[in-house]
Amino acid sequence: MKTYQHLFFDLDHTLWDYDRNVAESLSELYQIYGLRDLGIPTFEKFFEAFHQINFQLWDWYNVGKIDKHDLRKERFPRIFTHAGGNAAAIPLEFEEDFMHRTSSKPHVFPYSKEILTYLKEKYRIHVITNGFNESQAKKMRSSGLDSYFELIVTSETTGYKKPDPRIFYHAMDQLATNPDRCLMIGDNPSSDILGAQNAAIDQVYFNPDGKTIDLKPTYMIRHLRELEDLL
Repeated sequence: MKTYQHLFFDLDHTLWDYDRNVAESLSELYQIYGLRDLGIPTFEKFFEAFHQINFQLWDWYNVGKIDKHDLRKERFPRIFTHAGGNAAAIPLEFEEDFMHRTSSKPHVFPYSKEILTYLKEKYRIHVITNGFNESQAKKMRSSGLDSYFELIVTSETTGYKKPDPRIFYHAMDQLATNPDRCLMIGDNPSSDILGAQNAAIDQVYFNPDGKTIDLKPTYMIRHLRELEDLL
């Protein structure tokens, strides 16, 4: 095994439990704003629409088809319409409330802090994320992850989104290092695994659900605890 010096982590779906935190926030919003009265019959319908539309919009964002402003502007009108609700009745503060609530949630994946504590004694650890600056910083503060990382690299700051190798080049330039000394750990086959491969960086594919992918990552794990055996 190579002697790594720098570990790059993805944040959402890898350390910060995006699905759990979002589900809690959406449940609160469904009740607070009375979405049943706005035409969405059940929370389950709302939640299903969110996942379908949000995933599509983030896919578009990651490949440059839409920008941050359009993603946030389009998200809930599309979700309401998809769920059978009245998009024209969405309260003006709904998107901001969603962002604030979700980013303030503390839930992380099992063993996240334990493995970061273990790794921090041996490596310099960092974050490379396609998320937005304000929300990602708030997520890390709310979950207690912020103290573990040295460098935080976002697509919003650099102007490049994973899998564009330039976001990885930016991180390596900041750290005065090279690909052989780096390892990327993330859950997304395209942005994390392909992105790191594009930059000649080894990868750990975090795959808790055992998904089959076309790419061949350097390593694959089902649980964060397995990083102890690798590193």
